[in-house]
Amino acid sequence: MTEIEDQSATDIAAGIRAGKVTSEEVTERMLARIAADPGVNAIVETRPEYGLERARAADRSEPTGPLHGVPMTVKDAFNVAGLHTTWGNPGFANYVADWDATVVERLTEAGAIIVGKSNVQEMLADYGQTDNEVYGRTSNPHDLTRTAGGSSGGAAAALAAGMTYLDYGSDLVGSIRLPASYCGVYGLRPTTGVVPLRGFQPPGPPVVETEFPTVSTVGPLARSATDLRTALRVTGAKWWQLQPPRHRKLADYRVGVVLDHDQAPVTGEVGSALSQAVDALGRAGATIVEGWPAGIDPAEQAELFGFQVSLFFALMEGKLPAEAVEQEYKRMAARAAWQQYFEEVDVFLCPTSFTTAFPHDSSPFDERTIDGRPYDAQVFWISLAGLTGLPALSMPVASPGLPVGAQVIAPFHEDDTAITFAELAAAARL
Repeated sequence: MTEIEDQSATDIAAGIRAGKVTSEEVTERMLARIAADPGVNAIVETRPEYGLERARAADRSEPTGPLHGVPMTVKDAFNVAGLHTTWGNPGFANYVADWDATVVERLTEAGAIIVGKSNVQEMLADYGQTDNEVYGRTSNPHDLTRTAGGSSGGAAAALAAGMTYLDYGSDLVGSIRLPASYCGVYGLRPTTGVVPLRGFQPPGPPVVETEFPTVSTVGPLARSATDLRTALRVTGAKWWQLQPPRHRKLADYRVGVVLDHDQAPVTGEVGSALSQAVDALGRAGATIVEGWPAGIDPAEQAELFGFQVSLFFALMEGKLPAEAVEQEYKRMAARAAWQQYFEEVDVFLCPTSFTTAFPHDSSPFDERTIDGRPYDAQVFWISLAGLTGLPALSMPVASPGLPVGAQVIAPFHEDDTAITFAELAAAARL
C-alpha cells in the first residue's frame, strides 16, 4: 500500500470521504514531514494550529468539495490572510497579508486546507533556481547538491519530498514546468487567462490588472495529472468550463513529437528518456507525427517570447513599448499556426528542459552555463506555449537517473486534452 505521504491529493480526498483516513491524521503527518525536512527547505512557513483545527472541522462535516480535508501549500507569492507574502525579498520580510488571493479562496471553498507556503526565487526572478535572502535556498530532494528549479522550486520540491499534497505556482518563464521537470512531478501552465491572478502580487493593495494581454499565468503542481485537473476545475474563472478531452484512449491520440533542436540541444540523459517514452507511446498504439508544425519557426518564436517577457515587466511599470501592437499581431499569428496544426494533431510532445536538475550555481546570472550550454537555453522549449498562451504541462517519464520531464502542449482552451493524455501515459508507464 502506498504511504499516505506519497499519495495524490485526489486519492487522499477519496480516502477522507470513505472514512479510510482522517483529515487530522493526514495533516499531522504532513506537518511532521515538513518539520523533519532533511535539508530541502521547500516549505518556508506553516500554520499548524489553523491546519489542525480546520482538519478536525473537516472530519466532523460533510464533504464541501473535491479537495475536502486535503492539506496543501501555495507559493509564497500568493496572498494568504495571516501568512507572510515576501516574494523572497528582504524588504517584504515582515509583511503579513490580510486578504486571500482568488486562487486561495477557491481552493478553500473546494475543501482544501492551506497550511503553509513554499519557497520562491527572490522576486521570482530566476527560472532555474530558487534562493533568496529571507528563507535561503531550496534543494532538489533527489540530490541536495542540485537545483529544484525556479521560481516555483519550493512547490515542486515539497511535492517530491512528500511535504505537501498539492501546491499552486506561477509560470511566466517556465516557473511551473521547469521545477516540475527537475523534481519529477507534474506541473500545468493553464491556457492564458483561465485562472485569475488577483492576489498573486507583491505586498500592497490589490493590483488593477492591465487590459493588455500578458503571458503571465498561475497553475497547479501535483503528484498526478488527475490532481492538476481537480485543481484547475476549482480555480478556473467562473465563465470558463473545462472542455472534454479529445480522446480517452491512448491509441486514439495523434502525437506530434520533436525531441531536439540546435538552439537547446538536449543532454544524452534527457534524449534517451524521451526517446524511450515516445517508443512506448507508439507501442501503446498512439500515432506519432514527427517534426515541427508547418509555419512554426521555434527559434523565431523563442525570440518573440523574449519580447513578451520584457513587455510584461514594462506593463508592470505602466509603460507600453511602441512595438507592442506589432508584436501582439505576431503572437496571435503564432497561436493561429499552432491551432491549425492541432486540427490534425491532438498534442505536441517535446522536452520541458534540455537538461536534468543541475548543480546549484550562485555565480552572476549572465555568467552561468549548464554543461557548457547557455543558462537561458532552459527557456527555449517552454517558450512555445509561453508565447502563444497554449496549455502545457510537464510530466515525468521513466529515467534511470535524475528526473526527466516531457512537455505536453495542447490546443487553446483544451487543457484537459493535455491532462488526460498525461494520465493515459502514466497508466502506460512511460
